Amino acid sequence: MGTNSDVLSKSPLDRIPIRLIEEPIGTSARKPPIRLKPSRFNVQATTEEGWLLLWNTYSGSMNAFRPEQHDAVRALISQKTDADEGRKISRYLVDRGFLVPMATDELRRVQYAFGTENHRTDRLELILLASEDCNFRCTYCYEDFRRGTMLPEVREGIKNLVRSRLGALKELSVSWFGGEPLYGMEAIDDLGPFFTQIADEAGLRYHTHMTTNGYLLTDDVADRLLAARINDFQITLDGLPEDHDRHRGARDGGKTFDTIFHNLCRLAERPDRFTVVIRVNFDKENSPGLEAFLPMLQERFANDDRFVLAFHSVGQWGGANDANLAVCGVDESQAVRTKVTALARSLGLNVTGGWQPGLGAGEEVCYAARPYNFIVGAHGDLMKCTIDLDKADHNIVGTLKADGTLDLDVDKMALWTEPAFERDSGCQSCHMLAACQGVHCPKIRIDSGERPCPGIRRTAKQEMVAYFESTQRQAAAAAMEPVP
Repeated sequence: MGTNSDVLSKSPLDRIPIRLIEEPIGTSARKPPIRLKPSRFNVQATTEEGWLLLWNTYSGSMNAFRPEQHDAVRALISQKTDADEGRKISRYLVDRGFLVPMATDELRRVQYAFGTENHRTDRLELILLASEDCNFRCTYCYEDFRRGTMLPEVREGIKNLVRSRLGALKELSVSWFGGEPLYGMEAIDDLGPFFTQIADEAGLRYHTHMTTNGYLLTDDVADRLLAARINDFQITLDGLPEDHDRHRGARDGGKTFDTIFHNLCRLAERPDRFTVVIRVNFDKENSPGLEAFLPMLQERFANDDRFVLAFHSVGQWGGANDANLAVCGVDESQAVRTKVTALARSLGLNVTGGWQPGLGAGEEVCYAARPYNFIVGAHGDLMKCTIDLDKADHNIVGTLKADGTLDLDVDKMALWTEPAFERDSGCQSCHMLAACQGVHCPKIRIDSGERPCPGIRRTAKQEMVAYFESTQRQAAAAAMEPVP
């Protein structure tokens, strides 16, 4: 049978004038508005003045609605009033994720978000133990200090690993950890310039971080680190000098506060762009002195956006001294953190941690749950959790070869990176699921079988109100400043 070659080689629809097959323009062609429902990931709180605060743990949106808008918005997100896309306020809430189409399966959205992130091949995160030894012996430390500086063959393996990923790789994140990483400056001086060069040549988005006690962060060391674009630090000061020195003494028993504080002040005098998170660990013993400690920080670091405070309660993290620690209870910890955070902000100090705008899908997931994140030990062990390190066999997921090959134990990797929420009905029904995805801390689930809920699940409403009130005070203060 013959065929019309023109029909088979070109769609007949392409010969019809386009205006004849388009839908007519006008009201008769409008589709009925899409019916909407409140997102299951909404968190709401009300201030004493009647402001309605909304946060969505999937989209990360946080909005504050004035008291006169409170009832109308709340009616929409509680389904007391029908919501459809035809209404302006509904469209506003849809755009921010507070309302979703009636047919939306939000659990499926979380499954998609988890899979999309965990199957990435364009990202590599390395936590490098430049030295597994340390010059401090902190009372709450959980490490064993069995090894020194990273071996040369391990450093070569890291270089070859990064080289082998070029082409697919778009993002490289390198965090320096220990022990004390500055004990391992030989490894840092070797690898730091390598990372910056290869990131520039390959056009990678490159982020670095260092957790250091700051004792060895002299002017010369700071020069070398900043030259290698290592410009994001966490450095700990545990309150007043006497409290800090009791928590964080040197390995020879000496005091450490004055040296660290001097090094931080020297950093503050530099014009360079960097970030320092000053971590303050508190317990029952040092928390009473924090109010007197904050003015010391105010004098040196207030209104310098390069310095940020983070308050953390001391935990029993697996160290030999755990039984002797004066740890605070959950409620006591929250009360201390709330109080000192408010005071610090009133003194012009920046504070991080806890609830922040933009906290959305996956933002409360532990780094150890991501298949592209590895701790590389000084002797080439590949690990997942910086608390377990090599003390727990299931945390040693493989080894790094000198040629850059990752020799991985697939069962151990699966243990850390599984979508645990898919087997946990409690997680599936929780409003925090989008942010934590059931793996806020895989270690807790692995060790105890318990659900690892983030603290923000319990304190979100209080922290949202505290954050909003803080921004209101800052805005009011800025409005009162004289114009130069």
